[in-house]
Amino acid sequence: MSLTWLFEPFRHEFMQRALFGCALIGFTNGALSAFIVIRRLALMADAMAHSLLPGVAVALILFGLVPGTLFIGALVAALLVAFGTQIISNSSRIKEDTALGLLFACSFSLGLVLISFSRVSVNVTDYLFGNILGLGDADLWVIYFISLIVLPLLVALERPLLLTVFESSVAASQGVPVNTLKYLLMGTLVLSMISSLQAVGVILALGMLIAPAATIYLLSDSFTSMFWLGGTLGCVGSCTGLLISFWLNLPSGPCIVLVLGVIFLLAYLFSPKYGVATRLLRPRHLHEASLARWKLNEREQTPANDNEPQR
Repeated sequence: MSLTWLFEPFRHEFMQRALFGCALIGFTNGALSAFIVIRRLALMADAMAHSLLPGVAVALILFGLVPGTLFIGALVAALLVAFGTQIISNSSRIKEDTALGLLFACSFSLGLVLISFSRVSVNVTDYLFGNILGLGDADLWVIYFISLIVLPLLVALERPLLLTVFESSVAASQGVPVNTLKYLLMGTLVLSMISSLQAVGVILALGMLIAPAATIYLLSDSFTSMFWLGGTLGCVGSCTGLLISFWLNLPSGPCIVLVLGVIFLLAYLFSPKYGVATRLLRPRHLHEASLARWKLNEREQTPANDNEPQR
């Protein structure tokens, strides 16, 4: 039986380009997902993803399909939603999660309306679900520079960021600029979302930012493992999903997220420590000891409230 089909994707320039972009996006998002999962920023990440669309729509209306302007438009829109959330929650009785949910729903709706006024013919589904096979040189440069900014920042600031995440009051007492680091983390989140826009779109981008670290979290208690193995899993899973989509002639964005989701499901069921199926098959006394360790680990890794330090 011929295996020509197996190597067919690597013979096409557009697939080589897409695989390179997938590897960069997957590793960057997988590494960042460690902070997203630990800090419990899934709702914020989802809101940031949806808030990119009106910025992209405005850039399309004003400048057409120019990658640099699309990047700036998406960045400005996401920052407006982030700052708007803080302004509303700080100046009224509306809580932050309520303000965030309202703003991202409104911004996403605004983006869908504005994109219909674009001067160029665009396929809305490309921005909703991604079109990584259409990556151009300019897109790859944007993805490369975002990875070049985000990854070194996260590595250099890992210790103060972790202290801010787990014990923000202690971090502040030691002179760590807590608020600055929180905004910096939000900034890296926005940049990663922008790099994911071309690959999986605004709707599926959350999957690439949550699944890698969530999977490693079921397999390891080490944050370092979550960071580096999460990045590796994001890279390998994204490229695998892209190849499967080529072989089976399926949409690339959904395939990428589905592959990461299947890997998470396997960890959820068969993790040596925390897997559901593993716990059911384990002898009772070992299961109770494992459950006690899991609960203790949860208490230790739960981020402290900003106003009520964890003891």
